[in-house]
Amino acid sequence: MSVSVQLGLLLALATAFTSVVGFLYKFRGAQAAPEVEWRRPLHSSIALFQSGWYTLGILVAIVGWGFHVAALSLAPISLVQSVIAGGLVLLTVVADRIFGYAVSRREWIGVALTAAGLAFLAATLAGAGHDAESHYAPGTLAIYVGTLSLAGAAVAVAGKDSRRRASTFALSAGLLWAASDTSIKALSGHLGSDRLGVLLDPLALVILIASLVGLLVSARSLQLGDAVPVIAVTSAAANVCTIAAGPLVFGEPMPDDGVGIAARLLAFGLVVGAAALTPPPVRPIPETTPVELRRDHPPTPLES
Repeated sequence: MSVSVQLGLLLALATAFTSVVGFLYKFRGAQAAPEVEWRRPLHSSIALFQSGWYTLGILVAIVGWGFHVAALSLAPISLVQSVIAGGLVLLTVVADRIFGYAVSRREWIGVALTAAGLAFLAATLAGAGHDAESHYAPGTLAIYVGTLSLAGAAVAVAGKDSRRRASTFALSAGLLWAASDTSIKALSGHLGSDRLGVLLDPLALVILIASLVGLLVSARSLQLGDAVPVIAVTSAAANVCTIAAGPLVFGEPMPDDGVGIAARLLAFGLVVGAAALTPPPVRPIPETTPVELRRDHPPTPLES
């Protein structure tokens, strides 16, 4: 494994941690903000940023996004996502030990199985640790990113009338962010030739739109559900689809023997089993209850 790939994986680990911390701060801020209005996206976005906690979460997430972009430019997408997926285990630890959120035993087990399954899924990609593997066919990329974007939009529309709106909005945000992450990986292959020119590349616009729409959809899921299950659903959806982009879009090798295929099926089984085990992210507290008085939202270290 090259030094650049090793550095990329270290940055992926930093991405995992900052992503979890940023998500939890955004959760607190979204719960305190007015309900997201789909017909007034700009107004809703401004209202969210008026919450100091949400803004802090975004700032932390931006730092994590920078780590992610750097990691994708240095290492294969499947390996980067395997580290980030494995880092999902940090969610329950940080939520429980640092933020003081009550985390049930089922959530501990469900998140751990999700992280293990996702990491194992990406790790079964054989021979993907030598370089960044950012080559792709434009048509294949367009179909994959377009499918993820349309699926994310369709799930969000369906979620408006669903009884499990938190889950569907979380899934939608994950799909949109997977489209963005796949586009980031593709765009990273152009950094060596023209670093400033990438800002004018059509992929840059795709990244911007998918990221911003996913951000608003994610905020609504955080308003409707509990922190750990919502974040787990979003992260799992984003990671599964981004890991799949490795072999499907960027030509990373797939296992061609029975053991490799069995390992891949086991990994998918872990993810599916974790999804069944993790309780649905239903918000049990009325929206009118002040955040400061909610028993399951004790002060974070910054509030103490």
